[in-house]
Amino acid sequence: MSLPFKTTIDEGIAELVIDRPPVNALNDAGWHALADEIARLGYLPAVRVIVLRAEGRGFCAGVDIKELDAQPEKIISVNAGNYRSFEAVHRNPLPVIVAVHGFVLGGGIGLAGAADIVIAADDATFGVPEVDRGAMGGGAHLQRLFPVQKVRMMYFTGEPITAAEAHRLGAVEAMVPRNQLRDTAMTIAKKIASKSSPMIRLAKESLNGIEDGNLEAKYRWEQGFTLQAYSTKDSAETRRAFVEKREADFASAKKAAGS
Repeated sequence: MSLPFKTTIDEGIAELVIDRPPVNALNDAGWHALADEIARLGYLPAVRVIVLRAEGRGFCAGVDIKELDAQPEKIISVNAGNYRSFEAVHRNPLPVIVAVHGFVLGGGIGLAGAADIVIAADDATFGVPEVDRGAMGGGAHLQRLFPVQKVRMMYFTGEPITAAEAHRLGAVEAMVPRNQLRDTAMTIAKKIASKSSPMIRLAKESLNGIEDGNLEAKYRWEQGFTLQAYSTKDSAETRRAFVEKREADFASAKKAAGS
């Protein structure tokens, strides 16, 4: 299997770069591979901090909707891959810096929301189009970035917010021009990598322990609603409309369900 990312390690910094054109939407196998790699990096003695970023038009568009439209039964495994990837970031024994650009959607929100530090290019936008894709999930991680009412506005409308707004709300550590994104993330990573590795690992575990609530349990709750959503005709219609690049027709979907 061709991996949708590449990893390099230098001077204590592991740099993992997602690269799956055209929009960095990972398929089932890709999400599981990503989870495995992030978890593996956390236990390498040579690594003291992880930087996660992407190439291409945007950071990550989430799951591969075309795969799920063709094989909706894969939703359980895709859910598991998402869960494992976000957990691998959040529960990683090392700090994880996520550097985002362009669109940050769905699973991209999960990765950013699970991170320790988020850096954004000034062209970044954050969104959760789950309602328009016939799924659920992402709210727990979005709420780790933004206030509750902002999360609900974004979730119910599907409307994204800009990097400038995310920075104003304190979700991102820095907003920089696109061509400075990697350098900014690496500068912060070098500061962390220069510290005592045992102290940083203890700090990560300590900080996770004092968080309010259990992020993974909250996300698991949401995933149950994704499975419930996938049992509806509307959910299938949203995926078909996305693949066919048209507006969803819920009236026709309801009529077909009643016939």
